Amino acid sequence: MGIYQENDLKKSSGGKKTRPYKVKRKALFGGYFTETKVHSEDEKEIIKVRGGNIKIKLKKASKAVIMSKDGKTVKVEKISRVVETPSNKEFARRGIITKGSIIEVESGKALVVSRPGQDGVINAVLIEK
Repeated sequence: MGIYQENDLKKSSGGKKTRPYKVKRKALFGGYFTETKVHSEDEKEIIKVRGGNIKIKLKKASKAVIMSKDGKTVKVEKISRVVETPSNKEFARRGIITKGSIIEVESGKALVVSRPGQDGVINAVLIEK
């Protein structure tokens, strides 16, 4: 089941509620948050979205594309664990990766700059060795 993301219950000025002026459309429904977890192998899900496009959701991740601070070297490394997640401290305990998470890879700690649940890949910048 989807989550309706349109704001139909807005109050008009003066405090009275207006009646719904339109029917809920399928395109206005959103989905649940994709929890990308650290795992031994990758698992992706492809879904259709509005306009005939597709979205690749990353369910389980084992590797990340790491870039150094100077932006020159790019390599794929194995993720060992999630160190910290600023959006929710519970996510770090459960091993869920979101944008802004700090992950531990073979060469050190890295900051996730992509949205794994939306992009289907984990891009990260190395912050310390």
